Amino acid sequence: MASIDAAPIDLNHLGHYVHWGVIQISWANLIVILLMVALFVAALLLPFPKGRDDERGE
Repeated sequence: MASIDAAPIDLNHLGHYVHWGVIQISWANLIVILLMVALFVAALLLPFPKGRDDERGE
């Protein structure tokens, strides 16, 4: 039986980094940043759901 406090992935290795000029960022952080940007753009472009209209034509 696996221990409850064990990580689902092995974290005992060096991280992988992206080098782009003077910018150095880990892949994990880059993926998180890209997901946040995608979520922000989706929040700007997707319409808000509308509630029920209380006007029933009466």
